Amino acid sequence: MSNKFTALRVSLTDSGVKREIQERSIDDLPPGEVTIRVRYSSLNYKDALSASGNKGVTRNYPHTPGIDAAGEVTHSDSPDFAVGDAVLVTGYDLGMNTSGGFAAAIRVPADWVVPLPAGLDAREAMVYGTAGFTAAQAVGKITAAVAPDAGEVVVSGARGGVGTMALAMLHKLGYKTVAVTRNPDTAESLRELGVNEIISNQQVIGEAKRPLLSARWAAGLDTVGGDVLAGMLKAAEHRATFTCCGNAASIELPISVFPFILRGVTLAGIDSQNCPMPQRRQIWARLAAAWKLDAAALPITEVSLDELEGRIEAMLAGSHSGRTLVRIH
Repeated sequence: MSNKFTALRVSLTDSGVKREIQERSIDDLPPGEVTIRVRYSSLNYKDALSASGNKGVTRNYPHTPGIDAAGEVTHSDSPDFAVGDAVLVTGYDLGMNTSGGFAAAIRVPADWVVPLPAGLDAREAMVYGTAGFTAAQAVGKITAAVAPDAGEVVVSGARGGVGTMALAMLHKLGYKTVAVTRNPDTAESLRELGVNEIISNQQVIGEAKRPLLSARWAAGLDTVGGDVLAGMLKAAEHRATFTCCGNAASIELPISVFPFILRGVTLAGIDSQNCPMPQRRQIWARLAAAWKLDAAALPITEVSLDELEGRIEAMLAGSHSGRTLVRIH
């Protein structure tokens, strides 16, 4: 691999945020035991925030976002990895305060690196990316607690990356799913993921002041927080299991303890960024085998690094849907 590579660089200027493709050197990368030639990355909401100059995500600029990367090892000081190994990295500090995957090369600590499991190539791994990895963690919690014939599973933020991946996985595993989105009239494409019903956020929220709603959901996967998650929990069946992995709507949870103490509801938080490595490898092995999805059936937009700008702006504007795969090499 040449010492030079291209990368998306985000800078903060007097006139605002500036994004441009630049040539960089391997010597510019942070310390780490493993250097990786990046073949594919993907766009996540955290990347869009970093690319917009959000100091809550990225402290120092100029910076290269990209919390996902897949490719092959070009240099290793670790006995666990050799030159040519196919690998992936998601989460940890990649793309936040460590130069990320919107570049042809990254250098990271060896304990961030996952060997690419048999059954996945770099492109397929980044079709999943952090969104698919997060969805798989949440689906794992649900499948461990609720059988496919137990009832309906509700998924909020259904048109986003985590939501679409979760719906596809749940359908593959035999669950009856209900997709929740802001505008059901524009979401009929979700039917292609095997969704049984599409409803609005407001239908889930219901009568917000009531501590409990009529029981409906055997399980749920929430990606938005706020009133939507509260409404899902209020309408839980007895002993239902829910997962929570996002806060696009709100960080608040306006709810009483009644769903938990009267209906025995379980709410499990999903942390993808710092998921322990043994669990991380197990989840990727599932995604490569028993839970593997047909990428051709998923709502994926593939772009080059040069074409990424418009997708970032769409995500920041709330008009982005599905998954954006970023082709680096």
